[in-house]
Amino acid sequence: MLDTTNYFKKNLKQSQQLGMWLGLAHGYAAEIAANAGFDWLLIDGEHAPNDLRTILHQLQSIAAYPSQAVVRPVTGDVGLIKQLLDIGAQTLLIPMVESAEQAALMVSATRYPPEGIRGVGSALARASRWNNLNTYLDDADEQICVLVQIESRKGLEHLDEILKVEGVDGVFIGPADLSAALGHRGNPGHPEVQEIIISSIQKIRAAGKAAGILSADEKLAKQYLDLGTEFVAVGVDTSLLMKSMTQLLAKFTDGDAPIQSAVPSIY
Repeated sequence: MLDTTNYFKKNLKQSQQLGMWLGLAHGYAAEIAANAGFDWLLIDGEHAPNDLRTILHQLQSIAAYPSQAVVRPVTGDVGLIKQLLDIGAQTLLIPMVESAEQAALMVSATRYPPEGIRGVGSALARASRWNNLNTYLDDADEQICVLVQIESRKGLEHLDEILKVEGVDGVFIGPADLSAALGHRGNPGHPEVQEIIISSIQKIRAAGKAAGILSADEKLAKQYLDLGTEFVAVGVDTSLLMKSMTQLLAKFTDGDAPIQSAVPSIY
């Protein structure tokens, strides 16, 4: 029988999970990342050139591996969430959540009526294996994991209320937009930004929610893990590929590899 357990959600408060950001927007690249053995892989629909079909291809590619897929839509749109769930996404990371009302709407969009407002069209959906999973409509809600992203001053101001929303499984701190909102664009390692990130992680965990973040800076990523942050992405496929290629080229040319910035990297 097909195992449709959402192991990302199941393990969220039991152990720390290491992730990788996927921006190459292709199933073949996603499978390479899954083969590497990361606990979770973020398919980015916000900043990478993804659409429903490329996300579907990546979900299919990752499905053969223990790695768990997390999908970030371009925005918290109810109609788009419905489509993502129907093609098989079980964990969503919703960007730019700024209020408890918005967080509650995102939860409702992932639940079938009467608990929520997700449209029922399982006969057309890969998620139910086109109705071959006889109990899908009864079991789907409990396997959906909702992660909301806090990355603005308004989101920080309403964090306490957002943490009280039932059905929100985790809160992800978005260091890129947050550092920009705080006046330190491109510098998530700034002391003011770090102070707010650390206090937010502690607040999230104290409220019984899972905390998450992305940092390609090894020192910062380990610091977040030491704080107990439950899901941490430690790299981005596009950045790794770019860095590797430029370093390789430098070995065969007169020039050196591009100088790495001393500012801690977001991606």
